[in-house]
Amino acid sequence: MGIMTNTEQQTELTPTELPARLNEGTQAPDFTLPAVNPDGSESTITLSSLTAQGKSVILYFYPAAMTPGCTTEACDFRDNMARLGTLGYTVLGVSKDSMAKLQKFRERDHLSFPLLSDPDLTVHKLYAAYGEKKLYGKTHVGVLRSTFAVGSNGTIELARYNVRAKRHVESLLKKLS
Repeated sequence: MGIMTNTEQQTELTPTELPARLNEGTQAPDFTLPAVNPDGSESTITLSSLTAQGKSVILYFYPAAMTPGCTTEACDFRDNMARLGTLGYTVLGVSKDSMAKLQKFRERDHLSFPLLSDPDLTVHKLYAAYGEKKLYGKTHVGVLRSTFAVGSNGTIELARYNVRAKRHVESLLKKLS
């Protein structure tokens, strides 16, 4: 068994520690979340249902609807839907926002992909899209702007954490094509 280091002991004693980041090639955690659809209707979306239909998914987590950075990122996805669709991807945006706020965001910015609501951060934590981040030199715990490409086989093809809102989709397109 060997001697445990302090960090190993600490890990063992704190099982509620923040989740480990996901890597390419691992199985994407399945989930079902309520969604606001592009037409304004509401439904639930299950990742495994999409992949079972042969769809690949771009799953992106953002801190808060209608804030400047999140609006920039959402509009970037909206403006590149045709290019992402050509590569076979469906886009899903995930935040902790309420369905009502997501409806306003969809309507205000004419978003053409489903927005999923994860108010208790369950799915954020499954994807390690919630954790420590630095803001103005201080460390905080919060939503990490993260993006995952999930193949139709349900595995993660691309995992990016702490992405920048600006020109993020262009960089994704280069990597995925």
